[in-house]
Amino acid sequence: MAKQRKKIEDAQVDLTPMIDVVFQLIIFFIVTITMQKEKNEDIRLERSWYGPLMEADDNPLTTLIEVDQRGWITMQGAPVSKKALASMLLNQRRKYGPFPIIIKGDKRTKHSDIRSVMDLCTECGMWRINFMAVNKYASEK
Repeated sequence: MAKQRKKIEDAQVDLTPMIDVVFQLIIFFIVTITMQKEKNEDIRLERSWYGPLMEADDNPLTTLIEVDQRGWITMQGAPVSKKALASMLLNQRRKYGPFPIIIKGDKRTKHSDIRSVMDLCTECGMWRINFMAVNKYASEK
């Protein structure tokens, strides 16, 4: 009996792995929150006079691709090349199938830059492509 009590008293729990996991979770949530809040302020949207209003899309796979005035492409605040964008879209399509894409193009961007992103999306098998614009009536209020 004395040996069993001594073994129980000597037993200790190592909290180091649990603390490591907690810190990893904190870092993960901080990074994902800042990625969601990032907004490219350089992009000025065109006014949409007759286009339909887009409702909030509940599809978590909806991908936002931004094209700025210089024709540079960004996703989630990070600049990407056309080759990298194609690779990401193909990988996502293989995993989840076709998913919606929203192109947010600056109103000063050349049409050829927007068209190249559209062509790249269709080459990757994406067919639900929408464009983001400012609603005329919402912007006047």
